[in-house]
Amino acid sequence: MANPASDPRPSDRPADCDPVPAPRTPIGSLLESLRCALASPFDPRTLWQLRRQIGRQTALVQQVEAALAGAEIFERASMTARMGTWQCELPSEELTWSGGTYDLFGLKRSAGLVRRDILKSYSEESLARLQAVRGNAIASGDGFTLDAEIRHPEAGKRWIRITASIERRNGQAIRLLGVKQDITEEKKTLEHMRHMAEHDVMTGLANRTQFQMRLADICGPDGTGGALMLVDLDGFKQVNDTLGHAIGDECLIEFTRRLSSACQSADLIARIGGDEFAVVFGPSVNLQAIEAVAQRLAAAARAPMACSGRTFGITTSIGFAFAHGETPSAVFTRADMALYAAKAAGGDAHRSALSSEAR
Repeated sequence: MANPASDPRPSDRPADCDPVPAPRTPIGSLLESLRCALASPFDPRTLWQLRRQIGRQTALVQQVEAALAGAEIFERASMTARMGTWQCELPSEELTWSGGTYDLFGLKRSAGLVRRDILKSYSEESLARLQAVRGNAIASGDGFTLDAEIRHPEAGKRWIRITASIERRNGQAIRLLGVKQDITEEKKTLEHMRHMAEHDVMTGLANRTQFQMRLADICGPDGTGGALMLVDLDGFKQVNDTLGHAIGDECLIEFTRRLSSACQSADLIARIGGDEFAVVFGPSVNLQAIEAVAQRLAAAARAPMACSGRTFGITTSIGFAFAHGETPSAVFTRADMALYAAKAAGGDAHRSALSSEAR
């Protein structure tokens, strides 16, 4: 016969442990099991089961702690990298941001997130592009990446890269989520590299590559039309030979300033050689206007040139040609011939490809 003390039946258990409601959480389940075990006669199997359950709960707590630690590490790393996560519920437009995203927009963590107010931070152009790609993404279900300009309340103009994914349910978009990262420094670096690739280092004018691209725009049967002016400094080699290359460089920089001032109506001003410059005008220019520019430039060049305590004079030879559907090479050749005609006349003159008469 079994010992009643070691073989408790359901009727022998305490009344408060019989109709136990189902716990709602793992921790609640563990506590309820422990309470009943303590209120009941000793049972090795029950103790063993409790130990297993405690082990599982310990592992769960450790996982939660690791996840929280990982989240904190991610948050710190995100702020260091000037980036943050975001999500937007649809169709309510309710926003959820990580701390890094608040920092990108210069907002306090306690600030309420209202999407229509956040959109005011974007430049007009960036906002238009954001609305377009966002609408397409929601309709198609495809994510997007967009570089957008925003205005930070303290740092001023900044650039952010928005990466977005779409979460769908039953074919409907229910949420947008992704990452926003500050790419201002990246933009500055790329812009500097682009500028270096397209501009003359000494003078800051467009280089020959940019010049050729712009000349192609005004030439040919599909070109916009316009005019090309070529400018060459008279006697510049003598400046280099007698005063030195350092003074020669100063001379070029000062002449660039005068050239830019005289040719403000031009579409592009470029340095295409040592002391050779090219000026491209758009379709609105006419013969009278370009001759007026040439006269202003020649007068500006004649003004005394003072460099490193040395004063000397220079003049210019100028040739120009209008684009009439020819190739860029043909237009350049005609302008070049006009330039050499001005030099052959003794310099300090300008010639048009339409006429051999000095002007």
